[in-house]
Amino acid sequence: MSANGLPPRLPRLTFHGPLSEARAARLVERLGRHRPATVLDIGCGWGELMLRVLGAVPGATGTGLDINAEDLARGRENARSRGLADRVEFIEESAAGTMRGPADLVLCTGAGQALAGDTEPSGVAVTATALRELRRLVAPGGRVFYGEGYWERPPTGGELAAMWSGASADDHHDLAGLVEAALEAGVRPEWIETANRDEWEEFESGYRAGTETWLAAHPDHPLAAETRERVDRQRTSWLTGYRDVLGLAHLTLVPAG
Repeated sequence: MSANGLPPRLPRLTFHGPLSEARAARLVERLGRHRPATVLDIGCGWGELMLRVLGAVPGATGTGLDINAEDLARGRENARSRGLADRVEFIEESAAGTMRGPADLVLCTGAGQALAGDTEPSGVAVTATALRELRRLVAPGGRVFYGEGYWERPPTGGELAAMWSGASADDHHDLAGLVEAALEAGVRPEWIETANRDEWEEFESGYRAGTETWLAAHPDHPLAAETRERVDRQRTSWLTGYRDVLGLAHLTLVPAG
């Protein structure tokens, strides 16, 4: 329980995105196969994937960047409990224009906007900037692991209206367009995979589960009404807006040239 009596942030999520344990294990094996000495995690949250890579690659060191202090504290505690505290640093700062690269492995899962800062409009322009920045931050012969949304099919007007505020068909590429944007940024797709429905449902339910159980147990809490409104809005956005419309691509990218 937090200081204001609300539940802790996202306690039921292992990864901050639709990523299963089975897929994560495959990713760690594939990304660790190249024995990266340095790992940079952009918009890391609590850095679960980064910590797993560090655990699989003896001697590797990691740096996670995020602006959410609570998530970073969770990452530090997880690192300490796994004996990795001396090999990883969680830093509270913006990733826009960061000079903390190059790294042998750069992770950016659902956080491309962190690289664009306030210099780009929303949508595919942010994706283009993020990919260029990831290319800049990866060392020669290294790998980028990039998680980014894409449209599984063109969204309808009604679906867009039910999504996030200001949602537009220009917010994302389709999968082919996303891969083409990566090529244009100077990285080539070594591996292309996408989150499946089970992973999405695990993430979406886990995202709200701690808050939902708290609301059921604390209906009269002073912050219950605004919390209930926020969670109901999030759930409706998923169920009537982007479910089976928005996908998540997991791209393993190699710098070209």
